[in-house]
Amino acid sequence: MEVNEAAKTALDEITADTNIIEAVQAHPEIMQVFADYGLGCIGCMAAQFETIGEGAGAHGLDVPALIKDINECIKANA
Repeated sequence: MEVNEAAKTALDEITADTNIIEAVQAHPEIMQVFADYGLGCIGCMAAQFETIGEGAGAHGLDVPALIKDINECIKANA
């Protein structure tokens, strides 16, 4: 999976409003964070158009905690 460097730079800080697929394409390492939270977002059709906040919220998860963990994962793998 080749990542456009401009897209990766634009997604250095993930928010609840970030599209799920765009975030994973820019930072494949965050798939483990989704798995740790029990989210199979990557295989879900809704991931094409849902934000991380919408997807996590629909599953009753702590969205701010998820976003924090995603951004920590990105920084740790930078």
